[in-house]
Amino acid sequence: MDGAHIRTLLLTFLFRYQRGLFEQGKVFVAVPPLYKVETKGVKKPTYCYDESQLRAHLAAIPEGATRNIQRFKGLGEMMPEQLWQTTLNPATRLLKRLTVDDASRANKTFQLLMSDKVAPRREFIETEGPKLDSIDV
Repeated sequence: MDGAHIRTLLLTFLFRYQRGLFEQGKVFVAVPPLYKVETKGVKKPTYCYDESQLRAHLAAIPEGATRNIQRFKGLGEMMPEQLWQTTLNPATRLLKRLTVDDASRANKTFQLLMSDKVAPRREFIETEGPKLDSIDV
């Protein structure tokens, strides 16, 4: 979740003061991978961006092959070269265009989570938390 709180703050700011950027389709976020899979005998690692990609990749690896799976909990766990290859390099990165609905949802979530009202925040976390495959946008 490294950086997710900062992204939510920025999206909330842009939504409140520069909403036109969302309406014009000019707001994007870079999507970092959740997993790095290294397989013995394969030079380059495979990066998987969600659980379904990981399952599909693991199913394609021959049975008995030695593999190492690394789960990234945040951008801070990536080496600079990994971050460049997977998230920053314009030739290889995955970008997600955000919509007004995305920004509106981030704004409402931010207001709820930062409120001094504990009961609605707790209810949100207990209700929505278990539904998430990934906590990232």
